[in-house]
Amino acid sequence: MVRRSIAFGAGLLVLILFVLLVRGCLESRKESAITDWVRDADALVTQSNQQSDALFGQLAGGDGASDVEVENALNGYRIQSAQLVDRARALDHPDELGSAQRYLVDTLDLRSDGIAEIADNLPNALAGGDQQEGAAEKIAQAMQAFLASDQIYFRRVLPAVNEVLREEGLRQKMTTEEFLKDLDWLDPSVVADRLGGITGTSDEEAAPGTHGNGLGAVTLGGQTLVPGGSVSVPLTEDLAFDVQVANQGENTETDIPVTVTVGSGSDAIKLEEVLDTIAAGETKSVPIPLTEQPPTGQNVPIKVEIGTVPGEDPAVGNNEGEFGAIFTS
Repeated sequence: MVRRSIAFGAGLLVLILFVLLVRGCLESRKESAITDWVRDADALVTQSNQQSDALFGQLAGGDGASDVEVENALNGYRIQSAQLVDRARALDHPDELGSAQRYLVDTLDLRSDGIAEIADNLPNALAGGDQQEGAAEKIAQAMQAFLASDQIYFRRVLPAVNEVLREEGLRQKMTTEEFLKDLDWLDPSVVADRLGGITGTSDEEAAPGTHGNGLGAVTLGGQTLVPGGSVSVPLTEDLAFDVQVANQGENTETDIPVTVTVGSGSDAIKLEEVLDTIAAGETKSVPIPLTEQPPTGQNVPIKVEIGTVPGEDPAVGNNEGEFGAIFTS
């Protein structure tokens, strides 16, 4: 009986130790998941805030950039901000941070929307004429998205994160920097005044010599698209366009936006990449992944456009092409 009692006690002790060990491992794993998410989320918000500094520096004309250079820079920020949203959605988060994860995506999504809207309206805001006032007002309205993103971040993301950190006894912190640091940007008249600091671009201001890029071959999934025609393209997970850009001028060009529009109307899929640099006489390929699934079993229009550069004559008309594809599953 005594031996049986000792054996039972020893077994019970082993079971208790095992339970404590498992619990300790689970707690350690949970803490690791929380710290990893907070670290990664903070890195995304910090990168977003760095975009804010660059964005408003360009809009205020403080860098002395021309209108074309500022427009190209904003198209680059548009792409980068959308990538931050995708990276935020892909974060692996513990259940405790579920609400913080949702609000983080909302925060970065609003910032991406605001940047895209500003980039769309900036050319009209800088062009002068009747459309200038309306474009400045739309840019000021886009600033509301930045203000809303800050409100969500400070009123939803940070409190949710700090509560979890406090409950777990962790000492991590996330950045407390705002995206919209100057509320005067909400005023259309201030927007118009500050955009006036961006210098215009003319042929005389461009570097000597001819300027201009042309659209070369466009392939999709290894198949060459035919201008005005249509090809059948199987849908795959890694389907991507390959757009050839040919520098037909006598100067190196930089920050050239390459845009692909798949479909038409409000359901169109808009894709864009920026070609950093291309030397005179050089041809470069720009890969552009197809990030959304287009309609299948029907002819889908595809438009490819290459942004103009300072000194280029847009009337030449070799910067864009229209194609078609029938996507099959």
